[in-house]
Amino acid sequence: MLALLAFAVPSVFGVAVRQASTAPTVNVKNGTYTGVHSPTYNEDFFLGIPFAQPPIGDLRLQLPQPLNETWSEPRSAQQYYPECVGYGGDQIGYEVSEDCLALNVVRPAGYEGQKLPVAFWIHGGGYVMGGATDRRYNLSFIVQNSVEIGKPIIAVSAAYRLSGWGFLDSKEIREAGVTNIGMHDQRAALYWIQENIAAFGGDPSKVTIWGESAGAGSVGVHLIAYGGRDDGLFSGGICESGNSILLGGGSYNVSDGQAIYDNITEATGCSNSDNSLACLRSLDFKTLNAALNITPSYSFFPYEDGSLIQGSQYDQLNQGNFVKVPLLSGANTDEGTAFGPRGINNDTAFATYLANTGGNIPLNESTVSTLEAVYPNLPAVSDVLYNVPLDYNFNTTFGTQYRRAVAFGGDFAFHAARRLQCQSWSAQNVSAYCYRFNVVAYPLPNTTAATHFQEVAFVFNNLKGLGYAVNPFLGQPQTYTDVSELMSRMWASFVHDGNPNGHGLSGYQEWPAYDAVAGGGVGMDYFFDANTTSRPEHDSWRGEGIAYLNKLWKDAYGR
Repeated sequence: MLALLAFAVPSVFGVAVRQASTAPTVNVKNGTYTGVHSPTYNEDFFLGIPFAQPPIGDLRLQLPQPLNETWSEPRSAQQYYPECVGYGGDQIGYEVSEDCLALNVVRPAGYEGQKLPVAFWIHGGGYVMGGATDRRYNLSFIVQNSVEIGKPIIAVSAAYRLSGWGFLDSKEIREAGVTNIGMHDQRAALYWIQENIAAFGGDPSKVTIWGESAGAGSVGVHLIAYGGRDDGLFSGGICESGNSILLGGGSYNVSDGQAIYDNITEATGCSNSDNSLACLRSLDFKTLNAALNITPSYSFFPYEDGSLIQGSQYDQLNQGNFVKVPLLSGANTDEGTAFGPRGINNDTAFATYLANTGGNIPLNESTVSTLEAVYPNLPAVSDVLYNVPLDYNFNTTFGTQYRRAVAFGGDFAFHAARRLQCQSWSAQNVSAYCYRFNVVAYPLPNTTAATHFQEVAFVFNNLKGLGYAVNPFLGQPQTYTDVSELMSRMWASFVHDGNPNGHGLSGYQEWPAYDAVAGGGVGMDYFFDANTTSRPEHDSWRGEGIAYLNKLWKDAYGR
C-alpha cells in the first residue's frame, strides 16, 4: 500500500505535507477526520475514508451497506486504503483487499466553508483492475490548475469492487437482488458525497462524474441508470473513451453470466450447495480469489439487469431517456490499435474478423459486405495512424490491412457510440462538448499512435509521469506540455461551470457545444494535437463507416 502517514513521512508522492500537529480536520456525519496538508500545492488531502461498511463476511457479494457507526475522537484520514481485489497490471505494486470501499478527497486549502464544485473520478481498467490510489490519477495537479484559473474545485476518487467481486451475474445473483454490485458501490460513494462533501467546502449540487475507459463506461451507466431517472447525484458528466453504449448497444442474455457463475461455483466446490451464493460468501479469501483469478477478464462488466440498466442503451439515447446534464465526451484517434486485430492480410481475413466481431449485433452476409465497403482497404479513407506515411507497407505480423482493421476496431469499440452520444445530447438541446485526442505519448511508436488511455496523463497534467514506468512527457517538445495544460484547465473549467472555455489561456479557438441539429447531423468537436494548434473540427471523420455502425445498432435494437 502507498503509505501517506504524515507522522512517518515528510511527503506524499514527493510533495511536502504538514505534520499532524497542524493537520486539517473535517466533521462529517459519522465523526471527525484528520487529514494532511501539502504546502507545495496548498491543498488538503483526506485519504482512505470509508463510504460503506467493509464488504466482507456476510456482506461479500452484497450491495454496499451504509456506515452504521459514529465516533467521538478524531480518526486519521492520512493513508490510502488498499485497492479492491483485481486482476491485471494495474494492481502491481498496490496492496489489495476485500475491505476496500473508501474514497479520497483533495481540496484547495483556504476555501473551507465555501461551496466549491466537485469532480468525482472513476478509474478504468476494464472493470477487472485499477484503483483510486493509482499514482497516475494524482488529483493535485488538476485541483491546482483550477485554482490558477480562478475556478477552484474539489476532487474525489473512490474505489469500487472489480471482477467477480463486483460484477457476477446469474439467476442466483438476480434472485438475491445483488446485480451490478460495482456500479452500486460507485453510487454509494456519490450518496456519501451528497451527505458529507459540504463539510469539506464542496457543493453537493455541483458534482461532475468523470471517468476513463471502464470509468467512462461507468459514467455512461449513471447517465442512463433506472431509465434515465435523475436522483440528484451529479450535475455533469465527463467520458474519456467510454460512453452510455454497452454490449454493442443491444440486449444482454443472462445465460452468458450464468455460465461464468457456474464455472466459479464448480471451481470453488459450491456447485453442490443448496445455496451456492451463500457458499461463495462463506469461502476463505484464497479459494474464491483463485477461482476468479483464472476467469477471463472479459467476463465482467455492467450488464442489463432490468433495474439499474433497463434495456437497450440505443433506445434510451434515441428517446432522450438519460439524465440531462452537460457532457464532455471524446475518444482517441487510434483506439483501434488497442482494440482492433493484427494479422489481417487479405479481404477474406477482414470479412471473417467482421463476422466474428459483431458482439450482440446480428451480422449476416449483407451487413458484413456493407461493412467491407464502408471500411475499404484504402489508406486515404482508413488512415488513422499518427505520422505513418500512407504508402507504408506493414508486415504480415501487423497485417497488410492493419490500417483497415484498426479503423473498424476503434470505431466499433468507441468512436461510433461516442458520436451517437453527442448527437443524442444535441437532439435534446443539452450541452455536450466532444473531442478527439491525437497526441502520441512517449515512448509509444507511431504504429501504436494515439491509442487508448494516452490522454489520461495530459488531462491529469501529470508532467512528472507519476505512476508511469516511463514519463509520457520525457524529452517531448513544449507543445506536449501546452496540450496538457490546456486540457487539464478545460476539464477543470467544465467541472466548475459546465463549460470548458474558462481555461484562461490565450491563442485557442473556443470549444463549441456540439450542435448536430444546426450542422445537418454533423456537430463540431475539439481536436487536441501537439503538432498543430488544438482547435475545433467537424465531427465528420470516417462518417460513412460510423453512421453505418450506428444504423446497425438502431436496426437491431431500436423501436
